[in-house]
Amino acid sequence: MSNRTRRELFADIGRGMIAASVGTAFAHDLGFATAFAADEPARLTFGDLDPLVNFLQGTPPDKLVSAVITKLKGGTELKQLVAAAALTNARAFGGEDYIGFHTLMALAPAFQMSQEETRAELKPLAVLKVLHRNASRLNDFGATKETLKAVTPGKLATNRGGEQLREVTRKGDLAAAEATFAAICANGKPEDALNELMVEVDDATEVHRVVLVSRAWDMTRFVGTERANTMLRQSVHYCVNVEKNANQAKYNAPIREQLPKLLDQYKLVGSKPGTKAADDAWVLRFADTVFKSDAAQSADAVAAALAEGISADAIGEALSLAANQLILRDDGRPKAWASAGKPEGSIHGDSIGVHACDTIHAWRNLASIGDRRTQVTSLILAGYQIGRDRANRAEFLKWDAYPRTEHSEKVKGLPADSLLKELDGAIRDKDQARAAALTARLSETSNSAKDVFNLFRTYAISEDGALHAEKYYATASDEFARARAAFKWRQLIALARVTASAYGYAAPAHKEACERLKA
Repeated sequence: MSNRTRRELFADIGRGMIAASVGTAFAHDLGFATAFAADEPARLTFGDLDPLVNFLQGTPPDKLVSAVITKLKGGTELKQLVAAAALTNARAFGGEDYIGFHTLMALAPAFQMSQEETRAELKPLAVLKVLHRNASRLNDFGATKETLKAVTPGKLATNRGGEQLREVTRKGDLAAAEATFAAICANGKPEDALNELMVEVDDATEVHRVVLVSRAWDMTRFVGTERANTMLRQSVHYCVNVEKNANQAKYNAPIREQLPKLLDQYKLVGSKPGTKAADDAWVLRFADTVFKSDAAQSADAVAAALAEGISADAIGEALSLAANQLILRDDGRPKAWASAGKPEGSIHGDSIGVHACDTIHAWRNLASIGDRRTQVTSLILAGYQIGRDRANRAEFLKWDAYPRTEHSEKVKGLPADSLLKELDGAIRDKDQARAAALTARLSETSNSAKDVFNLFRTYAISEDGALHAEKYYATASDEFARARAAFKWRQLIALARVTASAYGYAAPAHKEACERLKA
């Protein structure tokens, strides 16, 4: 007779129940293992998307552009390729590789850019750029690399799965964290799984931790909510790896202590969302308060505003404006921070401002789709992040925002009908100050921002962008759309600076893609 324990027996029964309810093959597609404990973890499969996933995983970067264009001409939709690329990336890198997860985070923004393009022959360009980046990173590791495997759901000790997930994550126990999150996913709706995952994610705040979960959730629009587990478990891997760094635990200790105190002090968990409107003056004052405060003070200010009943949208807009200042005021990278493709004075790529804007954009998105707990913790942590990021360079409080007076003086006499052409020239000259001043002039003379966005999008696609061009373009575009009329163009002025900073570093395979598309 077998010597299997009762725990092993019931674990196998649990796996059998999942397989019986959805089918063995589909259980693997959802990311759940059905094999016995002694077996090797099953390969993660993706059902009807498997052929495209295997195509992308097996096509080398030097052949990818041509092969993808052939697929498109054969009837494959761009959205299908984005979905397959997300699954290819997730299975290969699992949220553990820096370039890998940056590539995943760029997929939905690239598709957004393709949808904005009016010329049919140009629509695939942004997506092709990111697909090529994905293929290049896969090639670096070997096309057979697979980080994510099908996982067996564990057992939830209570109905507070998020707290259990946070506990095992803090211990750096990846196997337990994976099993816990799989159980969370198996026991509820994808939206519930996201909210439970956020208990782990909001245990700290930094750009990749936050943007990864936001963009992973965004990808469920492409891969389907039934594959939310595959998308979201990348954050489990990321957060567990962070906990293995003792310095990170020390770095995150202050907010781990402050956040639960704020939730209790202001009685925010379980409270009803605020509905109080805020005028433009309040939004500006609150943005200024957050920008000038330290991290703890900023977090407290947000918690107090939530308790007062100010709407989450108004608070979020103020936070977006505060983060925007970290681009508008930035004097550029000091020499000590410069690197290849990101020289002294540049602000594109992983600059403090771009990172802050992408992070606050992600926190706002999570606040808008999660439950009340996710909403309040996301906004509090967004405030904390701005205060901490601003403190990284004390000079932010001394620097004036672009365009500065001397920049504006140089363009004030230019004819209105020449401004867009002049802006194009400023970008090509890598002149951030002039680009910002010209965009500010356009805000006064143009009835539409469409032509300006079209110009910036062209360069977000043609230039490399140091892994951040697509994401930040989407951030600026979304925040522009959300903002009140009085504040909209601040986002475009910041994007003008970043676009000029990033010019001159051509995106790999862009020229080939243009030639093959006859663009």
